[in-house]
Amino acid sequence: MDSVQDPCNLEANGDARREQVSDDSLSTSTSTCRLSDNQRSVYQMMGGGRAADVFLWKQRRLSFGIIVVATVAWILFEWSGLPFLSICSDVLLILVVIQFFRAKYAALQNRQLEPLPELELSEEMVNNAAASFRVKVNYMLLMAHDITVGKDFRLFFKLVASLWILSTIGSLFSIFTLLYIGAIVSITVPALYNKYKKHVDRYAGLVHSKFSTHYRVVDENVISRLPRSLSKDKDT
Repeated sequence: MDSVQDPCNLEANGDARREQVSDDSLSTSTSTCRLSDNQRSVYQMMGGGRAADVFLWKQRRLSFGIIVVATVAWILFEWSGLPFLSICSDVLLILVVIQFFRAKYAALQNRQLEPLPELELSEEMVNNAAASFRVKVNYMLLMAHDITVGKDFRLFFKLVASLWILSTIGSLFSIFTLLYIGAIVSITVPALYNKYKKHVDRYAGLVHSKFSTHYRVVDENVISRLPRSLSKDKDT
């Protein structure tokens, strides 16, 4: 008689097990979601070299100088009201004049200036850039073809939503403000992530699990019900 258990207890135990499994899966998803590979440092993932030193603030003067230059450029372009071409021409004119008189002054003082680095694009660099650009352009053209002929309605829906979001952002900020925000983010976020990597990975796991849950609901209720092709539906 002792082996007979109450059905209510069985149902309660089953619910408890399901809750425990869901909690375990949530904790597993939050713990496995990381923004970077733990086997490599942020410096290694950024390719190392001087660029990584600048983005990670190992050369503080240069990193701070980039922020100052970006801020000054944003103020000039956003608040001065001058055309972009005029500002670029004036800046280049000032730099050329300063460099010219500096070279003449050094010649009068019998001093030798430091040689300027030779700017030259290698053939290999140009070929690699052209090949990469060609692949991306062909992929975009293929997507545009599928959208225009109505082969993939889901892709059309995602593209319209993305363009609407970009249009909303563009109505709030100018192109110079967006470029300035991008420059500030690129020079500050890698350094902050490198310093608070564990905390960021933990919170990123929580956000990723919640976003995945909401996206799964939207995909099941909206995106998965959209037809792949309107032409196929008409033919059937």
